[in-house]
Amino acid sequence: MSSLWRLWKILFVFSKYRLDSLIPIEHLPLGLRVLLWLAPWRLSPVPSDLSRGARLRLALEALGPIFIKFGQILSTRPDLIPDDIVGELKLLQDRVPPFPEDQALALIESQLGKTIDELFVDFSSTPLASASIAQVHTARLPNGKDVVVKVVRPGIEHTIERDLQLLETMARLAVTYSAEARRLKPMEIVEDYRHTIYGELNLMIEASNATQLRRNFDNSEYLYTPEIYWDYTRPKVMVSERIYGIPVANVDELYAQGTDMKLLAERGVEIFFTQVFRDSFFHADMHPGNIFVSREHPENPQYIAIDCGIVGSLTEEDQHYLAMNLLAFFNQDYHQVAQLHVDSGWVPATTKVHEFAAAIRSVCEPIFEKPLAEISFGQVLIQLFSTARRFDMEVQPQLVLLQKTLLNIEGLGRQLYPELDLWSTAKPYLERWMRERFGPKAAFQELKRQLPSWIEKAPKIPGLVHGALTRLNHLDETQQTMQQEIVQLRLALEQANRQKRQHALAMVITGSGLFTWWQAFALGVPEMTGVALTCIGLLWLLVKA
Repeated sequence: MSSLWRLWKILFVFSKYRLDSLIPIEHLPLGLRVLLWLAPWRLSPVPSDLSRGARLRLALEALGPIFIKFGQILSTRPDLIPDDIVGELKLLQDRVPPFPEDQALALIESQLGKTIDELFVDFSSTPLASASIAQVHTARLPNGKDVVVKVVRPGIEHTIERDLQLLETMARLAVTYSAEARRLKPMEIVEDYRHTIYGELNLMIEASNATQLRRNFDNSEYLYTPEIYWDYTRPKVMVSERIYGIPVANVDELYAQGTDMKLLAERGVEIFFTQVFRDSFFHADMHPGNIFVSREHPENPQYIAIDCGIVGSLTEEDQHYLAMNLLAFFNQDYHQVAQLHVDSGWVPATTKVHEFAAAIRSVCEPIFEKPLAEISFGQVLIQLFSTARRFDMEVQPQLVLLQKTLLNIEGLGRQLYPELDLWSTAKPYLERWMRERFGPKAAFQELKRQLPSWIEKAPKIPGLVHGALTRLNHLDETQQTMQQEIVQLRLALEQANRQKRQHALAMVITGSGLFTWWQAFALGVPEMTGVALTCIGLLWLLVKA
């Protein structure tokens, strides 16, 4: 019932802000065009006092955090979204309407068990920033350190749960009625998103993520993560070091302080690959509202990352296949790309590798040796998705966060330094990682790591080998016994099926006899046929019983 009510609210907001006017109706199938033309909301005029970007932004704000997150992703894609809409959607990054300050103060005091005056020597009740999940206030600790206090929006769990239930319902319907949807694994994707969004609601998880990211880049010139003050951190409240950087989207301000933009963009790419491949722990919410640039040393720029509520990780197998795929792309070895997709199970084993390679080549070949300004990975992904449908390629839920992060990284790089050569920046890093991961030095390190365990198990190896050989000697006998049992089971099933058919036939004969007997009796005509059929059927049932 709650999902149905939420669906009605979405339709109401859709019609209130006339979002149908943003849909390119001329490109839709005829049936959908007729349906949209006859929709009742077309009777109300398009709000003339609001631009199309403002209407979309207000609609996403009204629908809550999951839709706001979607708007944040769109705001990083000026190559796919018109500039006037992007300008409005950027306000969703840290300018979502705040909740009342008395609610924020009450939540902080209830979580930390003290009054605001006892906790801080100074506290600003006006939010510094407000986003979809939480808002941030500035404060000062008794030791004089400037901090920010992050507070989760009260009651947001109920809104998120309604949205998730609606998404689950839509995913279930899609899986039931669409083979194409089943290939996309919508149920798994929604479940992964449920896990991710609920992790973001628990600020203890975000604090631990930030601490891990800070540890991974300790003393790094590339990335800085603010310190977490654990004594002031609870599930709904988190206190961390205040930073004074330049928002990465303020490109004019970065140029004004003399920032080396080329180096900044290249470091952004290397940070991403370091998180994914070296650490298998990457910041998965890298929209411009969460990334700053240090004001110190603009000639040697350093990123500052905040809001670590969403992080991702990959298994060693996924890391390996992803790195091999990317290197094959960079080397334009499309046959290797296709073969890796088969080996990893991302496409069926029956896929014709040569045909798949040719399809990939037709999509990817045009983008090589071009600067980032001339490449839209969003468009490439759309084309690859369309191509992969012919080969029954399935969406990998464990890679969804990574794909989202890649889109954010592209949008960020496009804003900072459009001439960035992504290939020459990423390829050396991946080649170095592959050498370190699978070269002789890595093999020696793995040997050192495994050696104590092997020495511990060595005395047991002769017994294990003897047991294995003994089982192999008796394998033929075991297989023969299993085959005999299978034959007996098949015969028993056939006999049971025969008995069922015979019982059914006897029941039909008995029923026919009774019906014939009753019909003859009703007409006042003695009928021995019915009596005979009834007696035969009953006798058959008794014999079989």
